[in-house]
Amino acid sequence: MGTSVRTIRLFRRGIFHLAVTAFALVMLYPMLWMLSSSLKDTTEIFVKSHQLIPSEWSFDNYVTGFKGFAGISFSVFFKNSFIITILSVLGTVISSALVAYGFARIRFKFAPFWFACMMLTMMLPAEVLMIPQYILFHKIGWINTFLPLIVPSFFGGAFFIFLIIQFMRGIPRELDEAAVIDGCGKYRTFAMVILPLLTPPLITTAIFKFYWTWDDFFSPLLYLNSPKLATVSLAIKNFSDPTMKTDWGAMFAMSVLSIIPIVVVFFLFQRYIVDGISTTGLKG
Repeated sequence: MGTSVRTIRLFRRGIFHLAVTAFALVMLYPMLWMLSSSLKDTTEIFVKSHQLIPSEWSFDNYVTGFKGFAGISFSVFFKNSFIITILSVLGTVISSALVAYGFARIRFKFAPFWFACMMLTMMLPAEVLMIPQYILFHKIGWINTFLPLIVPSFFGGAFFIFLIIQFMRGIPRELDEAAVIDGCGKYRTFAMVILPLLTPPLITTAIFKFYWTWDDFFSPLLYLNSPKLATVSLAIKNFSDPTMKTDWGAMFAMSVLSIIPIVVVFFLFQRYIVDGISTTGLKG
């Protein structure tokens, strides 16, 4: 009886792992196809698209792609993306943590009203804000600079503020009171007591902001006109030329390189994503 039960459990576990593996392969197939295409000759990419293993391995696509276009190396586009992404992440983390501390720990007039206004901003479609923001940035002379892509991040993000608030509500207020007794003001209490305890939600905020900024295509397309200021997403799109022959091999090669930072960040900090979201959902 015990053997049969154990056999059934092993069978169910085997079926489960097979199903999960099959699902993982389906999800990973586009990335595997892109990696395979980056190592094929351009003429072979669509002729033998079903074949993941190239007939002849070629790294010329990476050499050609990294040369960029218009005399601008692809390293310039990576540098632009890193500048925008890193500064946006820093701005979002710092400002969102400060605003969350104000809502979670400081009593001020009309706090519920301002909190509701902040939450309502999450319901506004990006298309509603696009034209007013563009007009504003155009009038102050920020078009064709990195400023429209970086400066708004220093005013926080409603989603991240709410995430940090929920986590902060689970931190005992006795810690704040003890800090006040020791002579700490609000800012020192935040810096010395609260901030060190916010590691999970802050890292979660940084990771999501990194993903969203690095992958952003429309905002750089809207505000950046000079090829020297283009981000990786814009540069990859420029490999496609409907009027002439598109160098698909170089495009796929640079696409592979563009996802490396995202993959590295995910594998280094994936446990913080789970900790930050799961613990935030339990606080209250």
